[in-house]
Amino acid sequence: MTTMTLRGIDDDLAETLKEQARQKGVSLNTLALQLIRKAAGLDKPKRLTLYNDLDSLAGTWSAENEAEFHAVTSSLSSIDKDLWQ
Repeated sequence: MTTMTLRGIDDDLAETLKEQARQKGVSLNTLALQLIRKAAGLDKPKRLTLYNDLDSLAGTWSAENEAEFHAVTSSLSSIDKDLWQ
């Protein structure tokens, strides 16, 4: 395994990297290796499972959206008695 030294890391970059490492709960070295591997194309992002359902919409409507939906679809709840005889 090779050891490398990085020079020229300015204070802003150093603080940003330290903060990212802290947020991820990893060491600065681990974070640097992850970032370098990703940038080099060695760690490909995992594909997300795509679903064809409406789960991502659940709980996203506002009260205004709900009222508009009910106003537009209210006629769908009435029964045409002539059609059911």
